[in-house]
Amino acid sequence: MNILHIDCSPRPESQSRQLSAAVVRKLLDVLPDAHVHRRDLGYEPIPHAGAAYAAALSTPASLAAAGRSADALLLAEQLIREVERSDVIVIGTPMNNFTIPSVLKAWIDQILRVGRTMKSTPAGKVGMLRDRPVFVGIASGGVFTGDRANQPDFLTPYLSAVLGCIGLNSVHYLPMQATAFIDESRAAELRGSLIAAIEPAVSSLVHRPVCMNEGR
Repeated sequence: MNILHIDCSPRPESQSRQLSAAVVRKLLDVLPDAHVHRRDLGYEPIPHAGAAYAAALSTPASLAAAGRSADALLLAEQLIREVERSDVIVIGTPMNNFTIPSVLKAWIDQILRVGRTMKSTPAGKVGMLRDRPVFVGIASGGVFTGDRANQPDFLTPYLSAVLGCIGLNSVHYLPMQATAFIDESRAAELRGSLIAAIEPAVSSLVHRPVCMNEGR
């Protein structure tokens, strides 16, 4: 069993990092032999898609002839293979200005690729990857769910849409809210309740078949 663990915050003790780490610990309690692969976008941000990458997607044949297309797609291919090799994905992210941080957007832009992770059809995008559980720990200074919501949420619908279009539909959100107004004791209590809420989904992984050579 392979766990892909992604963090997005640049702060070492951020609430989103602590939450994603708690999810991984919970997974390892159930799957002690699992291997964890780290992709730390907060400490080691990947570059945003540049001109060479855009050109490789729009005119692959001409660039391939010049030997540049493969180079432009090297990072994207590495990131896609990390997803393909995973059986579970854990993402820890802050909510920045109502949505995902730019480092997570850069990762998304590299893994969404027509003909590789999704295909275009008259009915819309169809995912080419095998579904697997994705646990997303979100830290927000404000409140974005329920009757007390005081800000919009463009993070969860967007992330569900982009992951869904490549085939990842089993997304579980762990929203840690109002972090600007709570102390560490309350934060630990909230983490515990969020981890307890995913117990059924985590326990079901014991009988889930592992990844078998997905992709190329």
